[in-house]
Amino acid sequence: MSKVLIIGAGGVGGVVTHKCAQHPEVFSEICLASRHQAKCRAIAAQLDRPIHTAEVDADDVEALVVLIESFQPDVLIHVALPYQDLTIMEACLRTGVPYLDTANYEHPDEAKFEYKEQWAFQERYARAGNMATLGCGFDPGMTNIYCAWGQKNLFDEIHRIDILDANGGDHGYPFATNFNPEINIREITANGRYWEEGEWKETAPLAEKRTFDFDGIGEKDLYLLYHEELESLSQNIKGLKRIRFWMTFSEQYLTHLKVLENVGMTRIEPIEFEGREIAPLQFLKAVLPDPASLGPRTKGKTNIGVILDGLKDGKRRKVHIYNICDHEKCYEEVKSQAISYTTGVPAVTGAILMLEGLWKGEGVFNVEQLDPDPFMARIGDMGLPWQMVELDPDADPLA
Repeated sequence: MSKVLIIGAGGVGGVVTHKCAQHPEVFSEICLASRHQAKCRAIAAQLDRPIHTAEVDADDVEALVVLIESFQPDVLIHVALPYQDLTIMEACLRTGVPYLDTANYEHPDEAKFEYKEQWAFQERYARAGNMATLGCGFDPGMTNIYCAWGQKNLFDEIHRIDILDANGGDHGYPFATNFNPEINIREITANGRYWEEGEWKETAPLAEKRTFDFDGIGEKDLYLLYHEELESLSQNIKGLKRIRFWMTFSEQYLTHLKVLENVGMTRIEPIEFEGREIAPLQFLKAVLPDPASLGPRTKGKTNIGVILDGLKDGKRRKVHIYNICDHEKCYEEVKSQAISYTTGVPAVTGAILMLEGLWKGEGVFNVEQLDPDPFMARIGDMGLPWQMVELDPDADPLA
């Protein structure tokens, strides 16, 4: 049995804590830490077993080291802000604790997210004999593992990948985001980008639109975005010629977002207001509903997965691998909506595989570089069963 330290007490942190608590045969002790210990205690009060809670500033490497050395975890799961990836990785490196996260590093002062700074830890982690697992949420995370599993078991070569992220849920608010508003809006308002024939191609924000008929949800409009898993998958899937990421948005959501853009509320550059500097997007984050509060209000389902198009034994093959998750069932189980659930469950599953030695290595790894088979065998019992449908290899399912 092992000890786990969880950093971050938002919606995903709550799911991770609940799921770890459900597996006492793996996690003998749990410590949940956050900048606000009251949030940790509120999550702890929902559980059937006692856990430790702590207050820590995840931007402070020395404070993190003190906490880690005090609790002595066997693995650390980072589900705080992606701005804090580097400080937490540094603290894990100094203390020899394996690290796992769900999202790549974002620069706090610019709309830019990439793996470069995290990949730069490779040599130091390898030299220390330590392991860092990057992007073990759903997207990135399960979508990457779907691709790796397809590469290992279904295809000789995968030529095209489309990642499809659909949320058919309704929380009843005119406008709210299902995860951190600042991160969510920065991703959506950035230029779209996809990888094709060895180079990146850019589009205007939300300029590329398709439709797709999702199992369990129905037909939805999809918009092309840049998403972080494209960066690693474009390097790690052999024979790849194109990879794109698509996400659904309602007309109501896009209308509200456009109004907010027009009045400058999505800007990340600080402005002066009553003698203080404030970033409009950070102010907007403060007034929007907390994503962790959406759980009891949200109804409907998500459908997230990948379409893989390639060759098997010289013949073209196309499959759709996906998961359907029910918002209300997630709330019944862990007091959270499905967006947080689909991110948190893969993180716990990955941590278990690391502790069991089924995922092991020295250095920094994106999840598609690890063996997908034990993850795919385990994830259904953890709460996210997957399905696969064969598609017409000559038809384009994205109308």
